[in-house]
Amino acid sequence: MYSLHEGSGLFLLAVLAGLQIAAEGRGTPPCRPGFSEDVYKVVVPDITEKGQPLFNVGFVDCGRGGLVRFECSNPSDFRIEADGVVYAVRSIQHSTLPALTLLIKASDTTTQQQWVTQVRLTPSTLSSQQVQEGAVPPVISKDLKEIAFPSRNMDSQLKRMKRDWVIPPINVPENSRGPFPQELVRIRSDHDKNRSLRYSVTGPGADQPPTGIFIIDPISGELSVNKPLDREHISNFHLRAHAVDLNGNQVENPIDIVINVIDMNDNRPEFTHQIWNGTVPEGSKPGTFVMTVTSVDKDDPKTANGMLRYKILSQNPESPTSNMFTINNKTGGIITVAAGLDREKVPQYTLIIQATDMEGNPMYGLSNTATAVIRVTDVNDNPPEFTAETFFGEVPENRVNVIVANLTVTDKDQPNTPAWNAVYKITGGDPTGRFSVPTDPTTNEGLVTVVKPIDYEISRTYVLTVEARNEVPLARGIHSPRQSTATVSIRVIDMNESPYFEPNPKLIRLEEGMMPESTLTTFTAQDPDRFMPQTIRYSKLSDPANWLRIDPNTGRIKTIAILDRESPFVKNSLYNATFLATDSGIPPASGTGTLQIFLLDINDNAPKVFPQEAEICEKPEPNAINITAVDGDLNPNAGPFAFELAHRPSDVRRNWTITRVSGDYAQVSLKIGYLESGIYEIPIIITDSGNLPMSNTSYLRIKVCQCDISGDCTDQEHIMAAGLGTGAIIAILLCIIILLILVLLFVVWMKRRDKERQAKQLLIDPEDDVRDNILKYDEEGGGEEDQDYDLSQLQQPDTIEPDAIKPVGIRRLDERPLHPEPQYPMRSAAPHPGDIGDFINEGLKAADNDPTAPPYDSLLVFDYEGSGSTAGSLSSLNSSSSGGDQDYDYLNDWGPRFRKLADMYGGSDD
Repeated sequence: MYSLHEGSGLFLLAVLAGLQIAAEGRGTPPCRPGFSEDVYKVVVPDITEKGQPLFNVGFVDCGRGGLVRFECSNPSDFRIEADGVVYAVRSIQHSTLPALTLLIKASDTTTQQQWVTQVRLTPSTLSSQQVQEGAVPPVISKDLKEIAFPSRNMDSQLKRMKRDWVIPPINVPENSRGPFPQELVRIRSDHDKNRSLRYSVTGPGADQPPTGIFIIDPISGELSVNKPLDREHISNFHLRAHAVDLNGNQVENPIDIVINVIDMNDNRPEFTHQIWNGTVPEGSKPGTFVMTVTSVDKDDPKTANGMLRYKILSQNPESPTSNMFTINNKTGGIITVAAGLDREKVPQYTLIIQATDMEGNPMYGLSNTATAVIRVTDVNDNPPEFTAETFFGEVPENRVNVIVANLTVTDKDQPNTPAWNAVYKITGGDPTGRFSVPTDPTTNEGLVTVVKPIDYEISRTYVLTVEARNEVPLARGIHSPRQSTATVSIRVIDMNESPYFEPNPKLIRLEEGMMPESTLTTFTAQDPDRFMPQTIRYSKLSDPANWLRIDPNTGRIKTIAILDRESPFVKNSLYNATFLATDSGIPPASGTGTLQIFLLDINDNAPKVFPQEAEICEKPEPNAINITAVDGDLNPNAGPFAFELAHRPSDVRRNWTITRVSGDYAQVSLKIGYLESGIYEIPIIITDSGNLPMSNTSYLRIKVCQCDISGDCTDQEHIMAAGLGTGAIIAILLCIIILLILVLLFVVWMKRRDKERQAKQLLIDPEDDVRDNILKYDEEGGGEEDQDYDLSQLQQPDTIEPDAIKPVGIRRLDERPLHPEPQYPMRSAAPHPGDIGDFINEGLKAADNDPTAPPYDSLLVFDYEGSGSTAGSLSSLNSSSSGGDQDYDYLNDWGPRFRKLADMYGGSDD
């Protein structure tokens, strides 16, 4: 006996393919041999007897007859006959056995083709709990479940309304292994009894993406799944079944089919992090929360496939116990379960956490692991302790910001944390607060530092009590030990201290005008070194006016000049002088003191008129001048003042008058109606109010000018009208002066140029000027053969002019500088024309050997030959009447310089 087991956990996944009314559906489909089902689920009695038939497997042989042979995978317990009926070989109690799956194989003895199907046997007494835990694998019965279209018979007791029928969902397990296609359900209409119909399905998975998952036999209406399903991808399908006749006319209203993909345990739990980091304070009590680890499972969380359970697999290190932590198997929360967490012993724990689905079933559940790293955080459960009971140090007196001693401590807490950082406090031995103990941030040492000067003469040693604590208080129940307090013994070193003046500064009051060699006071210093007998000498360090002198041994101060309160070195009647006191220590020490002299005023300065210059119009209407007086003295040695015009000259009182306005002011005005423009100096006698009054005649310089209607001087108005001020006038004057200097320089340059031009002119008559002909030689340049000749030989032979006869100041600019003359050859008094060539050649050789001869064109010297030459003028060469028949060929013998002359005067007319 066999039937469909509805509660076995097997669900059929079917997605109905779309409407398929095609030509292939017209006619009879070809026969396909094979088992009617890929998997059979059979519910068998708990106890089966030997030879009892159990179930029948359907096989379509397509007319093969007895050519198909069946075989069973468990022939010791079951046997199958040729008709497909399976019998029990022996008595079996199925409840004592696990779920059993048989393989039935069919073989064609001719073609050797084989077909295989599965048969899963389930005892009828299995509990629901066993089914949920996966003890019963899913199977399918031999007969397909049939879904029929609702009847249209109006006489039926059930009156069907359109789409009123609700088809129960079809449950299909995911990840089926096939073979495919795998039939799920058969759709049938009552109208197929009297006519041929065609069936089709539409919807996602059939004719809509993802297409091809579900197909339907258009003739038989068998709906099949074509491939394995994945619930994590698509959890359900909504299809619609259609039935039409051969003409495509709808014979039934479409019905909705829902196919649910049933979850299988095909996904392992996955932790969201592979390594979890947590912290817990050391010394935490049991039950202290540490951290929570989580994992996810893609399977259905509503089933056991997605229900996870956590557990701790291992703990490293296992100190002080192997079970220091526990985990909530449902939430993944980790808490402490034992006391004894000590960071100084075990700073970190590593736990291996396991997550298992199927509610933690170790046999059927899938598992995964992660690592939890729990760091034990530090608390201040270890106080700092000094490495010694007493520390020693020494410091010179009067030194500050000096480190006297380094206090070292140990602390077992985590370094560089508030529970490790030490804070030092002086609890005794320093009532005046001369020491402090800051903490070195690197070494955590206490640096005993002097913050106020220490006097050796007051205290030679200090014994401090220092306590060390942490930045945060100790944990509850922890007390500071005796080692957290230490003693610091400090010895003070005596140093040579500087003498000091007392009081400093010292103020004395004196009247000004004290004569030199007057004793002012004694300014002495004291030596703080009571245990070092020393002598002190004094010297002057600063005396701006050089008024004072101090005795180097006694410190007595005397004057060496008259003290004047009105001196520029006196500020607000106070004069400051600085003195130096130096002891005889090794090395010597010195100190400075300031003597302040307050000078009392005496009437030693006569008053003067102010301002000293003023302006007034010729015709004042009225135009008085307000004047006052300045006095270097202070009241009462200054104002009020008395003003009076002097008696001389006599015209002062005749032209001017002075009127006292107040004790410090008076007015000077013209006494007459008109006074000629000009500058007048008015003598005014001013007397101060000192105990012994002082008078002084001071002159007021008054400019009397013509004024306009408004009373302003018109002289200045013309200047202002031109838009020129004092600066502009000065600039104009400077420009004029520069222009005049440039003109003067230009005139001097022109005169000098004219003088040079005159010096180049010949001093002989124009008729005797042979310069033009001689200047022709300039075309050949200044060679070595035509320089520095003694041209005096060309002058009158019998009269050689000495150098003194040369006119003073007449010297060519192109002459060579005056140097000692070389020994040039002297020509005889009676020259011969042939001798001139020899003379010139000898002079040329002498010039070539003369190192002082400059490269000047000596031919220019020919433009001056002197006056009164008996030889006559060479300008006759230009005359056609003088020497026209003369032979000049001998000039060719004089050298290349004279060949030009020979060509000019001895040649042809050409």
